[in-house]
Amino acid sequence: MSAWLTVIGIGEDGWHGLSRAARRALLEAHAVHGGDRHLALLPARIAARRVPWPRPFSIDGVLADRAAGMQGAQRVCVLASGDPMCFGIGATLAREIAGDEMRVIPVPSSVSLAAARLHWVLQDLVCVSLVGRPVASMLASVFRGARLVVLSADGTTPATVAALLTAHGFGPSRMTVFAHLGGDAERRIDERADDWREPAVAALNLIAIECRTHAGHAGPPLTPGLPDDAYRHDGQLTKRDVRAVTFAHLAPQPGELLWDVGAGCGSIGIEWMRAHPACRAIAIEANESRQRLIEINRDALGVPALQLVKGEAPAALDGLSAPDAVFIGGGVTADGMLDACWSRLRQGGRLIANAVMLQSEAALVAWRARHGGELTRIGIAQAEPLGSFDTWRQALPITLLHASKP
Repeated sequence: MSAWLTVIGIGEDGWHGLSRAARRALLEAHAVHGGDRHLALLPARIAARRVPWPRPFSIDGVLADRAAGMQGAQRVCVLASGDPMCFGIGATLAREIAGDEMRVIPVPSSVSLAAARLHWVLQDLVCVSLVGRPVASMLASVFRGARLVVLSADGTTPATVAALLTAHGFGPSRMTVFAHLGGDAERRIDERADDWREPAVAALNLIAIECRTHAGHAGPPLTPGLPDDAYRHDGQLTKRDVRAVTFAHLAPQPGELLWDVGAGCGSIGIEWMRAHPACRAIAIEANESRQRLIEINRDALGVPALQLVKGEAPAALDGLSAPDAVFIGGGVTADGMLDACWSRLRQGGRLIANAVMLQSEAALVAWRARHGGELTRIGIAQAEPLGSFDTWRQALPITLLHASKP
């Protein structure tokens, strides 16, 4: 079947920058969907019906043209910025429309154009979109020496990004903001983040960041087991060494969902999501002050998409998507807690539970006798002063249960 839909990337140079194939598709189209800015770039001789994106945004109009398109009665085009498959509408359409129904004709993306201007190697940089996403999500990609290309939500985004970088110790970072890349009105601004003086720029802009820090500061590490002081907490925190061991058992994979039950300050769910951009997590916490700590920590560590469920497990688990892994950091003695988590766990999923008190340990031992699994005892000691000498101070031992669901 020939494709009824053509998704066309268009740059700031408009019609003149399109390939022959893209122009032919537009000339033959019966309908063209796109943003007002993109539709205005088309010459008057394009006779197709022009359909601006609705607000709030929806692709229902494109899908409504599908039946006629599949019967060959009409051809449809969609206009997108640059490369439609780079944080663009192409990805949205590809989830709804079969591959043989759609073709994509890109032009260089704004990311490619920025890399060309700066002589940056594309495969070595990280692209982050803040369009429809919290600005805090950028922090998960901010490391000393990293090069980021940030797709702005609007003209105030560069100032917001500069303030965020400065607040997190990355004030010396070099920011380059490009406005109207590839067009006659292209503009470039170069400043340090902590010296940014432009409250607003053109709404259509992109930010390139070369991450730099003050001496002695490198940002949080990539590995699980962030320093305890990376979190705001009230003492209800899985400590760094135990957290690292716990993560070895949780073993996150891209796209998997974690339930962090009795989340405390949210450290397990946060580090799960930092493991890979596609990892998802739900933190379940009943204590109101700790719920606020989770909200603060998830933003500070770059994973604002961490979902917070305010309630007490196991009742609060009702209606949640089935998890690939469950971590129970507190409440294992609650009636039915372990069984409720186990029953909702996906086949092949992992249940990890930590216990400190004898009663909690007994609950894990009894549950293991019925369902199987492994028990591990974690003992951590740290050297501390004792008079004029040092001695080992033993932390409370942790009993860890690891069970995989057949």
